[in-house]
Amino acid sequence: MPLVFAGVCSHAPGIVNRAERADPAVREPFYKAYREMGDAIRASGAEALVVIAAEHFGNFFMENMPAFAIGMADHYEGPIEDPDWMKIERRQIPGNKDLSRRLIQGVMEEVDTAYAEEWKFDHGIMVPLHFLTPNYDMAVIPANINCQGPPLTPLHRAYAFGQAIRHAADALPEKIALIGTGGISHWPATPDSGKINEEWDRDFLDKFLNNRKDDLLSYNDIETYKTAGQGGFEIRTFIAVAGATEGKTGKLWFYEPIPIFAVGCTVATMDVA
Repeated sequence: MPLVFAGVCSHAPGIVNRAERADPAVREPFYKAYREMGDAIRASGAEALVVIAAEHFGNFFMENMPAFAIGMADHYEGPIEDPDWMKIERRQIPGNKDLSRRLIQGVMEEVDTAYAEEWKFDHGIMVPLHFLTPNYDMAVIPANINCQGPPLTPLHRAYAFGQAIRHAADALPEKIALIGTGGISHWPATPDSGKINEEWDRDFLDKFLNNRKDDLLSYNDIETYKTAGQGGFEIRTFIAVAGATEGKTGKLWFYEPIPIFAVGCTVATMDVA
């Protein structure tokens, strides 16, 4: 069954835990776009949601940092952070071990990936799920691209990872939705937290939404660090979605820099037809 949905969204913890400090004039349209993406995922008939995220040293650290990892369990737990701080209740999130196994087998035909039967979700996955699947009633398959611990996963390999997920999903009988979640520009856990490079973000989104592969793969991590912060490394999750929708273009549902959320807040979809 062909992939039935693809999109991208932001995941900073401030999106939830500092909600009351944001200007409602930008916060509410952002939340509305996020929830409407969830409606679109359900309307697609998706039976499982693959979430490509940038895991923040909650499960993988420098003693074992895979370039790619995919979850393979019947359930997961999250958030790994203090739920009172996150303002998201800790809970069990449904997975689908059999479906994950078959997806992983398909991906491994093209890209080597680690897999994990235990996975605690941090804000990188829990913030999107909070908006997209508020009833936590859809099977989730988590995937991770190393955007944290150098040497980082090369951009062209992130693109190939997305291609492999698409090919694997298309070979399955189940309907699969895919989202990538990350930055874009942000400087988390630094004195520059709250800084956002709107010009850089909009330029990247133009390249992403028009799926200009060569432009997307031309980013240099040193320059990205200078202009978009270490959080800018998370463009890999968006690039993977571009790979999964190669040759297709997308639609921007929302983008605004919201400094109190410490990120340029994005909701966008890509054509999968």
